[in-house]
Amino acid sequence: MGENRIERIANLIKKEVAEMLIREVKDPRIGMVTITGATVSKDLRIAHIYYSAFGNEKQLQDSAIGLRQATKFIQREIGRRIRMRYTPAIDFQFDHSLEYGSHIDKILQDLSVPKEEDIPEKDAKDESEQD
Repeated sequence: MGENRIERIANLIKKEVAEMLIREVKDPRIGMVTITGATVSKDLRIAHIYYSAFGNEKQLQDSAIGLRQATKFIQREIGRRIRMRYTPAIDFQFDHSLEYGSHIDKILQDLSVPKEEDIPEKDAKDESEQD
């Protein structure tokens, strides 16, 4: 099967799931969840949906539980909205890339190069003595 078709289906599933979470899934545990990506297996039987969520550890666990509870509803709706021979099984995976990106950003800020105004200037007298 063409890679292009698999990517299109993954993007369509990502779009539909994000829309469902906004408009149709009413579980208050889900909270601030953002769908960051989706991948589909080559045989189109499994769809891995990646999400990120904001909040403390308890809120993240509640979001994962809410998504797990909504999986069958989402899978059924995907089957209704996207006409395919088989409806892929939905598997939600937490996306750690935002946390990793924040960690890398913090490291880069800690290693930042000092600005020119922070570097002490040498006197012209000191430079002439070194010659």
